[in-house]
Amino acid sequence: MVCLLIAPNDSDAAGVTVITHGFNSDVKGWVTGMAGQIPAYSRFPGTNFTIYTITLTTDGANYFSQWSRDAGGSPSLSDSGEIIVKLDWSQMAGTLNIFDHSIYDISTYAVASIASSVLLQTNSISDLGGHALAEFPIHLIGHSRGGSLISELSRRLGTNGVWVDHLTTLDPHPFNNDGNNDRSYLPTSPTDASAANTPATVLYADNFWQDYGTSPLDPNGEPVFGAYVRYLYNVNSNLNGGGYSEPAAAHSDVHLWYHGTIAWATPTSDTEVSISNAQRQVWWAADEQRGTNSGFEFSLIGGSNRLSADQPLGPGFPMIKDGFNQWWDFGAGISGNRAAPTTNNGTWPSLIKFDRMDTNPVAQGQSIFVKLFYQWARPATSNATLSVYLDNDWNPLNTNQNWLWQTNLPGTGASGTGVNAGTFAIPFAVTNAPPGWHSLFARISAGGQTRYLYAPEKVLVLPSSQPPVLNITRISSSQVQIGVNGLSGQAIVLQTSSNLLTWQVLVTNTLSANAWVYTNNPPAGTKARFYRAMLGN
Repeated sequence: MVCLLIAPNDSDAAGVTVITHGFNSDVKGWVTGMAGQIPAYSRFPGTNFTIYTITLTTDGANYFSQWSRDAGGSPSLSDSGEIIVKLDWSQMAGTLNIFDHSIYDISTYAVASIASSVLLQTNSISDLGGHALAEFPIHLIGHSRGGSLISELSRRLGTNGVWVDHLTTLDPHPFNNDGNNDRSYLPTSPTDASAANTPATVLYADNFWQDYGTSPLDPNGEPVFGAYVRYLYNVNSNLNGGGYSEPAAAHSDVHLWYHGTIAWATPTSDTEVSISNAQRQVWWAADEQRGTNSGFEFSLIGGSNRLSADQPLGPGFPMIKDGFNQWWDFGAGISGNRAAPTTNNGTWPSLIKFDRMDTNPVAQGQSIFVKLFYQWARPATSNATLSVYLDNDWNPLNTNQNWLWQTNLPGTGASGTGVNAGTFAIPFAVTNAPPGWHSLFARISAGGQTRYLYAPEKVLVLPSSQPPVLNITRISSSQVQIGVNGLSGQAIVLQTSSNLLTWQVLVTNTLSANAWVYTNNPPAGTKARFYRAMLGN
């Protein structure tokens, strides 16, 4: 018998996606459009989600953070576990309006400092019930000065031990850094953090940029070392008659291009402008299939292979795996494609990768093997706790997961330059691994800090192969009661025979409990009757 097993798309959720803007912008336009489109993405796992706006402001001496839930329900009620954050720092990002007296000479160094505190603190968002946003895999997306902000934010998170899963820079343009001189038209503009290098504690990075800018108000972006660099050679509204118009036409078209990798319809709008069929035809290379095979597909939600050697623009151009961390060997080899690790205070332990080593079904009572990479900048004599759970969705904050297994993990070295790998056998006990499709996640905890990571591969649990046991009682000359003792979820085929040679099926049943009673009425005059139970498929 051939059994075809069809699993849901491999994907990861239970993550935090942070989207932020740059100079002379806020979260009311394209950022809101992008955030709202992510839950509609074709591979989004689950039906519900949470969208927040986090607003950062200053009075010149102090920094403040406020939050609001803009869409979806509480994270504890979500089946996807996905949290989307619109990070609004517009009061500090600068404006072209000379009548706006906002404070705009704030460096992204300073903004990243307060933003990292918001992500790390357990009381930043009361909706999370004492959890910090940093507990979940993080995808940072930033445009223009926002590219500088998220690069510095990822570095600061890393100094606390928190790895960033995905860093996406959209035409990054730090003020007065990386070769930029912006004081000619903004005399009080600050010096921003560099975006030119990918921090060592970023697992995957991609960078989308252009150099078609036509004025200081339509600046150019830059490539980022260590990222998968996709030069947008024809995202230029003056050439193809669509997208944004001046000022900042080509510069803004970069985040519109990325929006088009999340929203596949034509036309599609980011709430400000639309992508028409003209852009669909020329903005993406043939291998990128009009945007469906590029950009956001390499997020955890998108689930595509980040270790691919594919070159979307053809031979001689960057490969997808160029953006994968190669400072340590996570499967892409070893190279110096990251900025050297900075000081790590070891406050947080981080799970970096967590994968099943096969995709076969597992029967109750059997085990599967998993491989994980982690970092915790503490001496090897320190112990973090690793726990593995089976889950009915992608959200570790609700209560429908089952604990499977636990062990201790030693620190990876106080310097923060070490990463450990381990392979473990995870037992699926009958008592806590119900049959069916499940997701699998790991939890690492130490020093009061916790991080979660789901394996991209789902698990099909099959009922135990332990044979059932029968208790047979003759109630009368014409009635027999058969008690079947098995395991919940097992498919039972109950058979009967008069001679032990020829067997007939009486009934089939999937056990909803560990015991089932069936009453049989043999034909009148039956002298001998035998019964047996077999496991079905």
